[in-house]
Amino acid sequence: MTSLDDMAAGIAACIRCPALVASRTHTVPGEFPNGAELLLVGEGPGAHEDLAGRPFVGRSGALLDSLLLEVRMPRQEVAVANVVKCRPPQNRAPTRVEVDNCRPWLDQQLSRSAPRVVVAMGSTAVAWFFGRNSRISDLRGAAHQVDGRHVVATYHPSAALRFGPKGAPRAALHDDLALAVSLCRRT
Repeated sequence: MTSLDDMAAGIAACIRCPALVASRTHTVPGEFPNGAELLLVGEGPGAHEDLAGRPFVGRSGALLDSLLLEVRMPRQEVAVANVVKCRPPQNRAPTRVEVDNCRPWLDQQLSRSAPRVVVAMGSTAVAWFFGRNSRISDLRGAAHQVDGRHVVATYHPSAALRFGPKGAPRAALHDDLALAVSLCRRT
């Protein structure tokens, strides 16, 4: 089986999506601490992530880090990845072709890291796990079995930022992260 480091090198060399290759500064393969039981999956890198080569380092990442501390799961204990590994231009949503081109990378990362629980954050990640017509509002608040693991669907941290600190997406994201952490801690 390919190691996560080998996958990161393969992702960096990937040229399947010409528009993404032309506009990227760095690929963002994700972060996978040893023994992480929780994997957070977002849509794709934003501008800050593209510059840093790391997932969730901008405003969405700061909110995510804060919420993780609130649910007593420090970021350094959590694996984090995206559906696509390169920033779509102007932070647009990834196209179906881009998602399909990147699918083998996330499949391998799931297989290799073997998280007990996955949190799919945002519509692109939710569609990746549950199908294109899936709606976050219909799925969130519960754990679903997908390919033998718990998957929790929730809003993306950027949605929580758009609606503000008292908005429903932030509260839902917090509650869904708490659910995911509780699932990780069950024996």
